[in-house]
Amino acid sequence: MIYLGLGAKIKDICGIEGKTTEVLRPMINFTSANITIGGAGYPLNQFHQQFLAYVEGMTTGMAGKITLIAGLWDAVSDPVMGILTDRTKSKLGRHRPYLLVAAIPFAVSYLFKWTSFGISSSGNDRATWLWYLFTALLYCTFMTILSIPHEAMLPTVAPGYFERTQYKIVEYAMNSVGQVSSYVFTALALSGFNIKTALTALPTPSPDDRGRYMTVGLVLMVWFVWAPFYCFFKTKEPSSLNQKNEPFDFKHLINEYKLVFMSRAFRQYFIISLFFSMSRYFCNYADQYFMVSVTDTYNIFISMNIISGIAEFSGSPINYFITRYKGKTACGKILGPLMVIGIALNSILTYHTPSVIKYAVVIASAILYNIGFSGPGFVAENIQPDITDVDELITGRRREGVISTFSTLFKKTVSSLMGYAVGTLIEWFGYNPKVKHPTQQSARTIFGLRLCYSIIPAVLALFCVISVFRYKMTKYDHETIKRIIKEKHETGSCEISSADKKKIEEIAGQPWEKMWIGREELKRSSDEII
Repeated sequence: MIYLGLGAKIKDICGIEGKTTEVLRPMINFTSANITIGGAGYPLNQFHQQFLAYVEGMTTGMAGKITLIAGLWDAVSDPVMGILTDRTKSKLGRHRPYLLVAAIPFAVSYLFKWTSFGISSSGNDRATWLWYLFTALLYCTFMTILSIPHEAMLPTVAPGYFERTQYKIVEYAMNSVGQVSSYVFTALALSGFNIKTALTALPTPSPDDRGRYMTVGLVLMVWFVWAPFYCFFKTKEPSSLNQKNEPFDFKHLINEYKLVFMSRAFRQYFIISLFFSMSRYFCNYADQYFMVSVTDTYNIFISMNIISGIAEFSGSPINYFITRYKGKTACGKILGPLMVIGIALNSILTYHTPSVIKYAVVIASAILYNIGFSGPGFVAENIQPDITDVDELITGRRREGVISTFSTLFKKTVSSLMGYAVGTLIEWFGYNPKVKHPTQQSARTIFGLRLCYSIIPAVLALFCVISVFRYKMTKYDHETIKRIIKEKHETGSCEISSADKKKIEEIAGQPWEKMWIGREELKRSSDEII
């Protein structure tokens, strides 16, 4: 009896209604694709820019140009994919079929990212650059086809306000499975499968490591191919064969995304996600350069990132319970300041800082930053499906693909642009990847590396936290929005109090009468019912 009572209490705390396995099974089935979608980018963000510089011999500026072009391609292809998936007519649903289409080509493109098949070893720098540009565009294209439809399915798969939070916490777990597994294998492969070397003395990459990076690509290609298939066969989506689509042309494409920005809730989500992503990716792209050429601590790069991963994952249950009891933005308000403090700590480090203090600060910074950024990150991920409902208030249509475009755009396009910014900026400050020891770098170069890894990310993180405080939609507001949308679809009108109407106008950023929800005159408001 005590066991049953404790089990019921735990279920209540976690917000699980019904049989636990029946509640969790569809969440695991759907989010399994995040092992690939969330995991594939992690080794790339951590190692790929430095792979191009240290192993394939590119300047940081040339490597940055690849990420810039790929980012610009994402900026074009992501919106098109968002519209396309919303307009797809299929008995399998609007979004689900694309998981099947993209799985194998995506896996192959992942291998291509990690090897030039001998082009670089021939010494032809132009051919090497063109090859990695091609692989970047290929990878971006199939990641777009895979990730945007999957993200777009969530509001349909999980229509409830807190149900979406439950899906997101399971998604975080699946992301972690993909990230940790791929990261650990990458670290082991680059150390020659020597655990001690991987954790404590990872050598700086060199052209001699090309075979090891190709091994990384081969194994991770196989590892990342199965999860989208599993999600496809285990997740159901309603048929879209009978949906009616408006005529499509370039003007329609522009108008669809213009409508998105009419929503104040979306604009607030956009700003939170933008600052969060910019801060995160500035750090990711600059960290190895900083550790190699400022603090001379690259030997603990792998162990530091393992600590970072544990810290980030430990923030997940904290975020979940804060969200359950305090609302969807509370975890960003509480944990976000740790993100700012954590990354700002690195600004005090130099090559001459005593080793004990240096390593202590690097590790403390990693823990604080990663626990901290899990908060605003969870806020952005958690409120994104709700933006679809606010958009429907304004347009009268479900446009999950259009909205989800921005979630993937932040993860990919902003990542690419920050990669270009870091590469170009530190090259402008005089950084040369072939000169690795801190004492051989100029004071100007050291400042540039410090600026990219600590100062700029800390400022961007601060703006992100401030933006979280500006987002206002609550659970009650969301339930009201869902109710009046349903009433409007069913009866052509809805009942709402003057206070709720004012709050919805504030959330949407539009006058009631200019939105789809209020275009027809309401017969009565609930304030008028006596």
